[in-house]
Amino acid sequence: MALVDEDLSSSGAAVYEALQEHVRESMSRYDASHDFNHIHRVVALARRILAGERARAAYDTDVVLLAALLHDVSDKKYAPAGQENRDEIADLLRKHGAPDALAVKVQTIALNVSYSKEIKDPARTAAILGQHPELAIVQDADRLDALGAIGVGRALTFAAARGPPGGMGEAIQHFGDKLEHLGDMMKTETGRQMARTRTERLKTFRTWWVEEETLVV
Repeated sequence: MALVDEDLSSSGAAVYEALQEHVRESMSRYDASHDFNHIHRVVALARRILAGERARAAYDTDVVLLAALLHDVSDKKYAPAGQENRDEIADLLRKHGAPDALAVKVQTIALNVSYSKEIKDPARTAAILGQHPELAIVQDADRLDALGAIGVGRALTFAAARGPPGGMGEAIQHFGDKLEHLGDMMKTETGRQMARTRTERLKTFRTWWVEEETLVV
């Protein structure tokens, strides 16, 4: 994963570099919809959003990029039952030289990127955003990677990895049920702009799918 040194403080860059291999190894246990390439893209998207939002608000770049790097490390979808470690992210950061305040802040953001957590308790997410505005950028970056051509590929890959019962048709239904509405949940103007284009690509693909599926009688 390319790292632009000027994006991070010297101490932040050292922690980031030290953690990359751990994240790569951790993600190797996940299916290809949530692999290290997903992390690579989310970090790149977070940096693009940061660049677009700097004139509107002040963000801590170290916090944003470290949270983007680590946001799927403790993903409960892939954790064996009873083996979830809610402090794994903060422990990793401390182990690699991050001060406690940074470790706690990054972990708080990484553990609250989740779409399902926001849907379940939007007031809690809003409160965390008020305290840690960097969450907005990481959420937008993660959700953008669920849209567009890559979003199509990830949705179908996840459905295949999970297997029956719904198959590919269930993944396509997921577009209309969730993915096509992610643009409405974007927190940044840059994220909203990028989501419009990617959402249209999803809708176009779903239209093609329905058109071809109707030939099967």
